[in-house]
Amino acid sequence: MTRLDKLPTRAPKGFEKDTIKLKSVKLCAELAELQNVLYAEGRYKVLVVLQGMDASGKDGTVKSIFKGVNPAGIRVKSFKSPTPEEKSHNFLWRIYREIPASGMIQVFNRSHYEDLLFPGVHKLITPAIMKRRMEQINSFEDALTDDNTVLFKFYLHISKKEQSKRLRDRITLPEKKWKYDPSDLKESRLWNNYMDLYQHIFRKCGKSHPWEIIPADQNWFRDHLILSAMVTRLRKLKMKYPKSKHSQ
Repeated sequence: MTRLDKLPTRAPKGFEKDTIKLKSVKLCAELAELQNVLYAEGRYKVLVVLQGMDASGKDGTVKSIFKGVNPAGIRVKSFKSPTPEEKSHNFLWRIYREIPASGMIQVFNRSHYEDLLFPGVHKLITPAIMKRRMEQINSFEDALTDDNTVLFKFYLHISKKEQSKRLRDRITLPEKKWKYDPSDLKESRLWNNYMDLYQHIFRKCGKSHPWEIIPADQNWFRDHLILSAMVTRLRKLKMKYPKSKHSQ
């Protein structure tokens, strides 16, 4: 895999913002319709994993991508630091409790990969435990897809420069201050360590269920790529509204 620092974080030259945003509006409408059929048919489940550095746009992605989706058919879970109860179980215990039911879209804002990233960068787990957790994640994702779960794994790829700007905004802008956390600045200093570990994760946990690296410096381009990826795959399921149980 190409190194993350060699991959773009912005749209290629020639991509017009207004044109792309118009296409995204149409894709949003189609995603909403696909979600309706998904919910009605009740055959498939959808899990969307969002990963990325602090300030990479995970919250904004959820708001933009799913703004037209029926709230009854979607759930969003943000995984914070494990609680004492969660720590007393296998690291996947809290994840299993949030997997989607039939007909539902479940979004993980951060995910099971957090139990590799923070402890891995801070040397809180041994290489042997890291390897074992990756194996368990691969088996977990295999089990999900065996059970008719459509799995999307998006890494929101922002530049270090863009992250610095967004973290500064959290200090200065009133509408952003509620997101400010001093630990974000501390973690940003470990940028290279996180990049190295993410690349390792992509290699070891991306063969059967590949990651999509999404350039995320520009929200409009990020949203378009994610919408395109989701709509394209969900179309291929050929889902259909079921017939009424009371039809003549």
